Amino acid sequence: VGSGVVRIITDHQERLIHQVGCPVKVTKVLVQNIEKEREVEVPSTLLTQNANEILDNPNIDVVIEVMGGIDDAKSYILQALQSGKHVVTANKDLMALHGAELLAVAKDNKADLFYEASVAGGIPILRSIVEGLSSDLITKVMGIANGTTNFILTKMSDEG
Repeated sequence: VGSGVVRIITDHQERLIHQVGCPVKVTKVLVQNIEKEREVEVPSTLLTQNANEILDNPNIDVVIEVMGGIDDAKSYILQALQSGKHVVTANKDLMALHGAELLAVAKDNKADLFYEASVAGGIPILRSIVEGLSSDLITKVMGIANGTTNFILTKMSDEG
């Protein structure tokens, strides 16, 4: 997954520059095994097995967490947020269990925690609710809980 993120950032540089106003540079990629063969070529100079090379680097502004799991991911995200780094995650389990805590730490450190990819199949619904509809009284939000449920319901509808 991490190699795919590197490829997307590299392949879509022009679009990212247009969206964020500056180049997005991948500085380090945390991996379990530097020697492992990867589907996407990542320069070996970007690879590290030491999370502190990312978390302690003042030149890294944004951390993208794609490792999954709970404990290590939470620890790394907390450290990143406490350092004032912005964090992007699609970790559903982590956000379900510790989202409120992580958001509070982000707010306390004037950092952003972007997690929309962890809900509603990545549809940017949360930002719309929080920012765009904040003056409206929302009494109910309805939808399919996740992509797996959507797949099953579609199959049931199409095939009976």
